[in-house]
Amino acid sequence: MELIKDLEGFVAEKVEVAIHDAESETQPPWVEKKIKKLELCPDQTHLRIYFDTYYFFAVPLTSSFSQSERDWSAYDTESGLYYLIRKI
Repeated sequence: MELIKDLEGFVAEKVEVAIHDAESETQPPWVEKKIKKLELCPDQTHLRIYFDTYYFFAVPLTSSFSQSERDWSAYDTESGLYYLIRKI
């Protein structure tokens, strides 16, 4: 899948991650992580971004995605959430 290929450059790299709400003025802080692996969920509706064996966040495949060499983001219009990853 193209989306997984796009994110492969972030795997095993030190990154900062955040999930921001489009409507909120206050946002949670960025958290340092290392991406361990990427895979689709069993029903093929979300991309799972794993930070270790158990913990991941799941980004809906219906999201709008953008990427640069250092940054990756997804915006889910249904939930109003931004999923953000940036290389440190």
